[in-house]
Amino acid sequence: MAALSIWLLLLLLQFLMAIASGSGGVPGLNPLSAKASVLRYWNVHIPNTPKPAFLMEKASPLDALHSSVLRRYAEQSSLALHLPTLCDAAHLFCFPDPSPSLEKHESNVDFTSYSGRNFSNYRSGSTGGIDSFKKYSENANVAANSFTRYSRDSSRHDDSFSSYVPDVNVGDSEFLSYGVAASGGSGQFSSYADNINVPGLRFSTYETDAAGRNRDFRAYSFQGNAGDQSFVSYGRKGKGVPSGFVNYGEGGNVIGSTFSNYGEDGVRANDSFTNYGLNGNGPEDNFRTYGTGGNDGIDTFTNYRDSANVGDDSFTSYGKLGISPKLNFINYGQSANVGTDKFKSYGEGAFKPQVGFKTYGINNTFGNYGDKKSVTFSAYTSPSTASNLSSTKWAVEPGKFFREKMMKAGTVMPMPDLRDRMPPRSFLPRSIAERLPFSSSKLGELKKVFHARENSSMERLMKNTLAECEREPSKGETKRCVTSIEDMIDFATSMLGRDVQLRSTESTMGWGKNVEIGEVKGLDGGRITRSVSCHQSMFPYLVYYCHSVPIVRVYEADILDVKSKKKINHGVAICHLDTSAWGPGNGAFVALGSKPGEIEVCHWIFENDMIWVRAG
Repeated sequence: MAALSIWLLLLLLQFLMAIASGSGGVPGLNPLSAKASVLRYWNVHIPNTPKPAFLMEKASPLDALHSSVLRRYAEQSSLALHLPTLCDAAHLFCFPDPSPSLEKHESNVDFTSYSGRNFSNYRSGSTGGIDSFKKYSENANVAANSFTRYSRDSSRHDDSFSSYVPDVNVGDSEFLSYGVAASGGSGQFSSYADNINVPGLRFSTYETDAAGRNRDFRAYSFQGNAGDQSFVSYGRKGKGVPSGFVNYGEGGNVIGSTFSNYGEDGVRANDSFTNYGLNGNGPEDNFRTYGTGGNDGIDTFTNYRDSANVGDDSFTSYGKLGISPKLNFINYGQSANVGTDKFKSYGEGAFKPQVGFKTYGINNTFGNYGDKKSVTFSAYTSPSTASNLSSTKWAVEPGKFFREKMMKAGTVMPMPDLRDRMPPRSFLPRSIAERLPFSSSKLGELKKVFHARENSSMERLMKNTLAECEREPSKGETKRCVTSIEDMIDFATSMLGRDVQLRSTESTMGWGKNVEIGEVKGLDGGRITRSVSCHQSMFPYLVYYCHSVPIVRVYEADILDVKSKKKINHGVAICHLDTSAWGPGNGAFVALGSKPGEIEVCHWIFENDMIWVRAG
């Protein structure tokens, strides 16, 4: 009781102090709210700078009561017990916990749309008939799904799964079992996780121990962005069945992919894998085993990381320990820009294999392959022939990078996709954020607070953000990850002084088409200067990666419609005048055709990113 009285007394004292200092000049704003606290901090530290609406919209929406109560929970390390309240009241990004569906669906079902629940058992032991699933969790912000069993032990049953978690922002989805021990019939999986912004995908078993059953997997993770995905087993111990996997991870951007087993221990199998990692940017692919222990089968792998840009890949085993296998690998590692690839084993330990390798890319290591008399290489691309790859399909989005000379009125140029693809969130009040752990060494505590399961997307997102925040800065860079608006103000003013201004691109209008540059103004008087750029990072609450980089010029410009000449946007762009410390594989040099240190590189500030500059 005494402790509660002291707490209420302190709350009253804070209230009186807040009234005395005002509500940041905003009529009707509760002086004890989190936003009022931010406004007062702004007025004290950068009083001569206008408060931009785009930043204030990101301030915590917590009122005085919620701020005080949640701060107390944070002090007591008990926020995990009140996570739903925290997520809802503070506008955070938290994964839902969908309830399981225990229905078995004994009769044929044609699902047009389904979302928001876990499927424990769908059509196990079915005989004959056709089932189709058209859309599962489409267009969701967060898809946290689990499909435990689909068509297990079925007989002469045809399955069709058209689309699973397409066009979602963040995916945390797993498919544990599809068509295990099925006989006869056919299974077709058309699309799994197309266009996910932040994928966290796991597919455990597809058609293990199937007999006489055609199977076809069309697409897994098309054009995903910055995530991780894994496929554990496809067609293991299949008997006399053709298996086809058309596309895995096509067009992915900085995706970590693992494929563990494809066609293992098959008998008279006819397996084909058409594309793995096609047109990827910075992929990290690990393909562990393909066709291990096969008996009298035909295995074909057409393209592995074809036209990919850089990356770090490995292929552990292809056709190992088989009996009379026919192994064909058409194209491995024909990269747009050199990556690092390791191929450890091809046909190793196989009995009377017929092995053909048509094209093997550059900058790769090939560990072991079987009986040298049985293996043929039609082409091995060495670094000296890398110029043959100049016609690659991989390309940087038009307009993502450009030269400084284009920042003048009348220039017509493509506008890249400026849209923020991350889930909407708010900052936490500094009084709460500073009481939460924020380091890789404290990841276990963070997982408890935000109910992040082991190997879940939430765990990986937090882990990746913490790693990026803790890495060593680049040459000339000063960096800090900020977890509150007050932290951002402190970092910007420590780098640039208190006479600063904050800018961001006004909207996303014009993206995806040609625009015309209107009136252009150089910030900080158009001088070569130092700026502080802040970019969003994925975390349950807003975290910004802010870094100060010298030797830049910053511009703001009206964006016009090419035909009508009407203003449709107001953009902010930064030009990096010294690129000597950038890596040669940077997308800017791919797009502009140059090398580090030889040219300056400009880019727009995207939606919800921002830049601080001296007022000039």
